[in-house]
Amino acid sequence: MAETKKAKVAKKAKAPKLADPKEATIDVASQQLIARAQELGIDTVFDRAVSMKPCNIGTQGTCCKICSMGPCRLPLPKDGIDGDDTRKGLCGATANTIAARNFIRMIAGGASAHSDHGRCVAEVFMSAARKETEAYKIKDTEKLIAMAPHLGVAVTIEEDGETKDRDIDEIALEVAEVAMAEWGKPEGELLYMKRAPEALYDKWQKQGVLPRNIDREIVEIMHRTHMGVDQDYKNLIKQGTRAALADGWGGSMLATDLQDVLFGTPYPLQSEANLGIMKEDHVNIIVHGHEPVLSEILVGVAQSQEMVDYAKEKGAKGIQLGGICCTANEILQRHGIPTAATFLQQELAIITGACDAMVVDIQCIMQNLANVAKCFHTKLITTHPIAKMEQDNVIHIEFDEHHALEDAKRIVKMSIDNFQNRKSDVMIPEQKATQIAGFGVESIQYHLGGTFRGTYYTLNDNIINGRIRGIAGVVGCNNARTKHNDGHIKVVKELIKNDVIVLTTGCNAIACAMEGLLTPEAAAVHCGPGLAEVCEVVGIPPVLHLGSCVDNSRILLAATEVVKAGGLGTDICDLPVAGSAPEWMSEKAISIGHYFVASGVYTVFGVTLPTAGAPVFHNYLSDELEKIYGGKWDLEVDPIKHAHKMIAHIDKKRKELGIDKARERVLMDMADRQALEA
Repeated sequence: MAETKKAKVAKKAKAPKLADPKEATIDVASQQLIARAQELGIDTVFDRAVSMKPCNIGTQGTCCKICSMGPCRLPLPKDGIDGDDTRKGLCGATANTIAARNFIRMIAGGASAHSDHGRCVAEVFMSAARKETEAYKIKDTEKLIAMAPHLGVAVTIEEDGETKDRDIDEIALEVAEVAMAEWGKPEGELLYMKRAPEALYDKWQKQGVLPRNIDREIVEIMHRTHMGVDQDYKNLIKQGTRAALADGWGGSMLATDLQDVLFGTPYPLQSEANLGIMKEDHVNIIVHGHEPVLSEILVGVAQSQEMVDYAKEKGAKGIQLGGICCTANEILQRHGIPTAATFLQQELAIITGACDAMVVDIQCIMQNLANVAKCFHTKLITTHPIAKMEQDNVIHIEFDEHHALEDAKRIVKMSIDNFQNRKSDVMIPEQKATQIAGFGVESIQYHLGGTFRGTYYTLNDNIINGRIRGIAGVVGCNNARTKHNDGHIKVVKELIKNDVIVLTTGCNAIACAMEGLLTPEAAAVHCGPGLAEVCEVVGIPPVLHLGSCVDNSRILLAATEVVKAGGLGTDICDLPVAGSAPEWMSEKAISIGHYFVASGVYTVFGVTLPTAGAPVFHNYLSDELEKIYGGKWDLEVDPIKHAHKMIAHIDKKRKELGIDKARERVLMDMADRQALEA
């Protein structure tokens, strides 16, 4: 009997839409595991992206749901905006007001995520300074002494007419107290704002956007965007600027500095990247998230002889630790722990069948991990009090810095015990690549300036003479609405091909590592002749891995050092630099993008910008902000065009500086070198 029409429709409706692995990602390891998941009937983010389409009005930024009279949806007219824009919500809010409110609420979400991360680190730092915990100690006293004056903490005292060094424990405790106050002090401004070039600080002061404290700026966004409060898109974005600056030059920068002091300032080291770092005959523990306070301890425990011996008792040859997202970048840059995956690959790490435990903390963690873990033996362990999951197969072991070692031992032991419970065939892809990571403001200064010079002079000189065309900060997430890693890699390759050195963080850094771009040898293959020559002489990759998402503050400080070194203007907006987030997806990316724009950096996003539905507001971000801060937003979906927009901006800045013509090379004798300012 032939199927009825109704039965055919029902059958068709039940058939899930599946992603084409080769269309979903450029990474071969991911393609293999997407196909495996589909064979096993396990849905992943790649399949869900095919079956669930985004809301067009939401992506345009003109859907308002801040009160229960809505949601009020203001789509762009099919024939565009001709003259006055008469679209209004029920309360009369215009498209510009709605888009601006939504945009700065994203800034508030992103700034709160980064800054709460920083607060957690500051609390652990305080415990270490008070000697309340054995797990954490001050590792980098030089970094502590370097950061203390920026917080108004003296590192010397006058005693009996002599200048003497203060006790390091006293300095650490005072730094902890001052740092903690930055989140909620009742008056003044964030102390780190004065780390910016003087011209930029004066600009912020004139515009009235110097943050008062971190928490206040985020709270004020939520107040201003409540129904019936701020209804001027220019005034709304002004508050968004304060909050973004409180993130980039406040919470994130404090997080980076305090982590360096606690765990050690990164310096270049070698490791590997991609899912192929997992080992079938080892206990595989994957850490995922963004805070390094627990993962830092897990590294030491997992590498201890006690735990290695215990793993061997259970039939494993050892313990393989790997990371996903920015927790991965944190333990990579300090310990060389290999990077397993980017944001979009997190489910695939479990689908290998070899993941004995995935330990997660905060941010960018998909709830579907719990559903995937049910199909395998993997223990999924949450560790943070603000980040739990509802599924019953998730284990919660709440982290406490006062019991960090006990928590870490419990987690590692549980992972080892689970090694014998593998219940399916293991499929670990072969793909992995060598990477050199761990760069920072200090190491860039050393590699390009040397201990003798001790400044960014050499970098500036190579920009001025044209060997290096300019600097690009390429950062950010993956987005399932675009081909995984495709935008990241195409943008970066096009930049370095045109002699633009790239500073990278976050998932862009992991993508570049997987592609083999984080090795010195990559320069000869992918770079233009000028950048290739510099990389060969100095021995650095053309793409420098500066760490996690909060470590974008390293890019800001590197740009500040370039200004200080001289010859390239007096402000960050004078420099031949540009920023990019080719595959962004999170609110943190909007906050990052805006603090770069407000710091004077031309910043291009891929995929989409949630402002297209309000052309006047969009044009304010992409044109008018440049007149105020020197930086502006731009959108370009095509990766090659995206890169060339950045290159065009870099060339414009070179012309304004008068360095757009190649400079003749001059061989210097010893007298010439001695004449240079050391």
